[in-house]
Amino acid sequence: MKNYNLIKVENEARVELHDKLELTGSEISFNNLVANTSIPFVHYHKNNEEVYIILEGNGKVLLDGEEILIEKGDVLRISPSTKRQFFAGGLGLKYICIQTKQNSLDTYTLSDAVVE
Repeated sequence: MKNYNLIKVENEARVELHDKLELTGSEISFNNLVANTSIPFVHYHKNNEEVYIILEGNGKVLLDGEEILIEKGDVLRISPSTKRQFFAGGLGLKYICIQTKQNSLDTYTLSDAVVE
């Protein structure tokens, strides 16, 4: 049995990797919003924080009613209870969203890695 999974992510509107990679500690998605469109709903989470990595384009996000402009190169962390909605600007918006349970990180690269 392999101890890794490899997939190809195509240029779809949304690709969720949880099932495709058999993830056990996070949800990761690739997202593409066409220019001047939006996620059609406001949402928040019960337990999970999200990190958004903006790969291409521009737009804005409403966070508890506050408008934040975003563009390529921005990285945004959002607490679970924050109400959010994303809007693509004239260039469209391509981003990765990483979702994990808030306060669940016990170790990370420097404290978890074993060098042989």
